[in-house]
Amino acid sequence: MNKYFLVFFIAAFMSLIATPIAKILAVKIGAIDVPKDDRRVHRIPVPRLGGLAIYLGFVISVVVSVPLDRMILGMLIGGTLIVVMGIVDDIKPLPAKVKLAGQIICALILVIFGMRIGKFTIPFTGGELLYVGIFSIPITIFWVVGITNTLNLIDGLDGLAAGVAIIAALSLSYVAHVHIPETGPIGTITVLMTLAIAGSAMGFLPYNFNPAKIFMGDTGSLFLGYMLSAISIYGFIKGATALATVVPVLALGLPIFDTTFAILRRAVNGKPIMEPDKGHLHHRLLSTGLGQKRTVLILYAVSGIFGISAALMSTSKLLDSMIILFAASAVMYASIVLRGIQKHKSTNKE
Repeated sequence: MNKYFLVFFIAAFMSLIATPIAKILAVKIGAIDVPKDDRRVHRIPVPRLGGLAIYLGFVISVVVSVPLDRMILGMLIGGTLIVVMGIVDDIKPLPAKVKLAGQIICALILVIFGMRIGKFTIPFTGGELLYVGIFSIPITIFWVVGITNTLNLIDGLDGLAAGVAIIAALSLSYVAHVHIPETGPIGTITVLMTLAIAGSAMGFLPYNFNPAKIFMGDTGSLFLGYMLSAISIYGFIKGATALATVVPVLALGLPIFDTTFAILRRAVNGKPIMEPDKGHLHHRLLSTGLGQKRTVLILYAVSGIFGISAALMSTSKLLDSMIILFAASAVMYASIVLRGIQKHKSTNKE
């Protein structure tokens, strides 16, 4: 437990002290988010290189706390490359195809270093495994690129992506800790690395919560998504835990489902999948008049519910997990609809 606290504290402390430096650097090199369209909710230019502080906090914590095997080295190399791409994008936005190609290369680095999704636990079958054979490489790339982009797409309000990453990382950390008797050293390292993610995002959050003094930018959102996807391969899909395939999906449920619905929404409307819009869940909540802080806190709660469900499911409490998920979905839907009706009535009165 002392080692767990230490890895979290080092990551949080290093991120906390590095964020003001990242802010100064962002201003000097022109990594500034200037509100140019109606998708952005801020009204003044904000530096957006905060992800560099998150990266430094994580890497320093991992290097001093975790034994560096071949797979972890691959994660650090891939994570460093995606941070470099994020820095370039934060200075001058890259074309979507270039970013996608870079993400695929970073995913391939994991494969080269021996990390791939070779099997799935089939849910509700008592732990039966499905081996994917030659499809392991494309499935691994799809998973890494997909999760990397979910964190990037949900980064639309002050503190949202950082808080969701913290909650998801802590959920995965808890599940990994519970199953250490089954996974052994892999489980312990997974706990340490997810705590490093949570700590580095936590150190950044005081500067990023509304009103944000700095944004994490693509440097941070891409890095957090990439590392969470890589750690989940290392610790869960690679591990022997029952329902291991479902657990990381649930822990990252909020950004995954938001991104999935965004893709479906754009496909139905005949728009390019990579084209930004204001249909994300945080935009819909914000449009009801909740305000940034309350919207973010509500989404923290939703993300926490997904995390609790992942923890319950990983300990074979399937019914409890499903009840929580259905109840949360019902409350979430009702709150959005009722808030929208209330706003519509008040608008008509005016």
